[in-house]
Amino acid sequence: MGRLHGKVILVTGAAAGLGREYAVRLAADGARLALADIEDCAETAARCADQGGEALTLDVDVSHEDQTKEMARRTHERFGRIDGLLNNAGLMRGLAVKSLLDVDMDVWDRVFAVNARGTFLCIRAVTPYMRQQNSGTIVNVGSGSTLRIARAVDSLNPHYTSSKAAVAAITRGVARELGAHNINVVTIAPGATTSDRDPALTAEDALPEPEAALGRRGVPGDVTGVVAFLFSDDARFISGQMIVINGGREVY
Repeated sequence: MGRLHGKVILVTGAAAGLGREYAVRLAADGARLALADIEDCAETAARCADQGGEALTLDVDVSHEDQTKEMARRTHERFGRIDGLLNNAGLMRGLAVKSLLDVDMDVWDRVFAVNARGTFLCIRAVTPYMRQQNSGTIVNVGSGSTLRIARAVDSLNPHYTSSKAAVAAITRGVARELGAHNINVVTIAPGATTSDRDPALTAEDALPEPEAALGRRGVPGDVTGVVAFLFSDDARFISGQMIVINGGREVY
């Protein structure tokens, strides 16, 4: 019996990449899952089933409030409760620009609509159910890019970095209100991983990272294990915090 046995966790952005790996790890630890994405989550659901996990798949654009409310309603209808929300849906790839002067403001608005507004809407959608049961954990996926300055990779993505800073602020903004209902809210700030698509990679496979205290980049298991811990009862006294998972590349 896994440490998440009996818990129902809703994962957004679950169709591929780290979102898929989060879901599979949570299933392996005993959670029942609602998998939400604008893409098909069938492969993720199949991999969760391989781990013995039950999964509901949902077609959801998290920037639309009606869709997030329906997502929460259907999750609760299927499982009878919502113990966790992993706010993983986000836009990141293909955003690089040469200068802040080149940022397309329509793209800026879409990035914030998904990464920041979507995070908030999903929290609002699950809150009535978590308040009713007087328990719950919300894990918001931020980014280590918000901790540093003047690195080329970040200066090329001001809209992404800004939206992820907003995620950490949303966590702080709602943690006290939700804490009164025994609901934990946490941000994780992952650093770069060697691959978010190959779960078989181990620390020995990781690319070197001289700027990190541990000397390497992360692999998916470095991040998914922390997420599983945060949804467990062992993390019940952690709220309002940002957990940095980057091998000591930056400290916070």
